[in-house]
Amino acid sequence: MAAFITDEDFDHCFGDGFRHTAWRLETRRAYASDIEGEEFQRFLRGEDPAEDPDRPWCRNVREQVAQGKRIERVRLVDDPPTVGQRYLLASAWTNIEAGEDIRGLCRSRAEALGLPTSDFWLFDSRFALKLHFDDQDEYLGAELIENPATILGYCQVRDAAWHYAMRYEDFRARVASQAGPA
Repeated sequence: MAAFITDEDFDHCFGDGFRHTAWRLETRRAYASDIEGEEFQRFLRGEDPAEDPDRPWCRNVREQVAQGKRIERVRLVDDPPTVGQRYLLASAWTNIEAGEDIRGLCRSRAEALGLPTSDFWLFDSRFALKLHFDDQDEYLGAELIENPATILGYCQVRDAAWHYAMRYEDFRARVASQAGPA
């Protein structure tokens, strides 16, 4: 079993813990933390999920971007997208408005590229946080990765995913059923 860092250490990574870039590969078909929220329930009812653009994550993104840092992610999306993925497509605007660059990549393309199936954050190409989830999509914790060979592999994953991923607006426009649940 992996050794997980504390929540305080996790939060530190997204502030003073990085100098230039924080990049995430997001691979799961759903996240329990999303599904349990009221925003997700609104989405299921066909309403705007109305994510709070002033929630702590967005405030931090704005602060880090104002310092010249970049926060980016690539989300893998199935064809057709799962309900959880459609929710993320519908609610990503708050993160993007805050300054995060989110891109989409079809899971089939990611599989053809041999990309991993686990989520991680890569910071300044120096260290990573591998995110662990259980079979019910519950977040278990983050494992600090500092092994240079593993970090190099994560950098290669980032470069391939970023190259083939589409900007959020273009990707969302290509997803036929992004407006609400099936």
